[in-house]
Amino acid sequence: MAKALALISGGLDSILAAKLVEEQGIEVIGLCFKSYFFNEENAVRMTKQIGIPLKVIDFSEVHFEMVKNPKHGHGKNMNPCIDCHALMMNYAGKLLDELKADFIITGEVLNQRPMSQNKGSLNVVKKESGFADKILRPLSAKVLPETQMELDGLVDRDKLLGLSGRGRKDQMELAEKWNIKEYPSPAGGCKLTEPNYSKRLKDILKYKKEVLERDLNLLKIGRHFRVSEGCKIISTRTFEEGEELKVLLMEEDLVFLAKDYKGSMVVITGNAGSEDIEMAAKITARYCKGRMEENIAVRYGKYKHPLNNLIEVNQASDEELDKYMIK
Repeated sequence: MAKALALISGGLDSILAAKLVEEQGIEVIGLCFKSYFFNEENAVRMTKQIGIPLKVIDFSEVHFEMVKNPKHGHGKNMNPCIDCHALMMNYAGKLLDELKADFIITGEVLNQRPMSQNKGSLNVVKKESGFADKILRPLSAKVLPETQMELDGLVDRDKLLGLSGRGRKDQMELAEKWNIKEYPSPAGGCKLTEPNYSKRLKDILKYKKEVLERDLNLLKIGRHFRVSEGCKIISTRTFEEGEELKVLLMEEDLVFLAKDYKGSMVVITGNAGSEDIEMAAKITARYCKGRMEENIAVRYGKYKHPLNNLIEVNQASDEELDKYMIK
């Protein structure tokens, strides 16, 4: 029996590609890649629906190094889709022998994404992967050149599809046919495709020499402001964000809370100067329940220490928020 490794992103297309090949009596093992910018949660849910095993590969550090300077550039935001897909396929190709598999499946659909899934980009991905003759795209196979797997008789080309473009009707009909009930929207999953996250990532790469996993996770929480190069201000929007933020804080981080009112928890990470501290206090005042008051007392100090420092400020103005917010 032939065996295939299916790249499972957690979206509908990749799971349909895996199922389409499995329907030919081919054993399919799912591969999901985990990084600082996406995880395996959706892939786990999706593979359970079609009953194939899933192997999770954490390539966070290698992926992040590629994100900083991708050979083929970024997409609309900070998403280096061409380089990312090629990197995943390279990892998958190197697992073929170990897992005794014959070829690789991906859920890419020709022209579904104008920049990363046109014919030229798909060919670049194959070439850059190092395993061009081992890659099958079952959903668009009939509008792409015949692969070695089809020529060798491992896969019946007549039972593959010829999808092209951004329409989702055919995929949704297949999902219904195979009783795949729950699947995320096509745009979900990768933080690098999100405009706000991407702007924050560009900012931290510009101002911080050594970016750690903690820094990347902090980018996901609250509102972000930069007053000076040496530090950043984060303001939570909800109680839940405050709880998430506490998990990531270190003892040297400064925490700001309005003395007499409930509201946002504000944090400074990095080396804060007097201007940073004053603005953090003004942001705390802006997003607390007493924001209509003229002067608001704000307590601050190092995380896990008493907030013994006190400063009275007016709330940050719209102009100041617009000037310093990373958006």
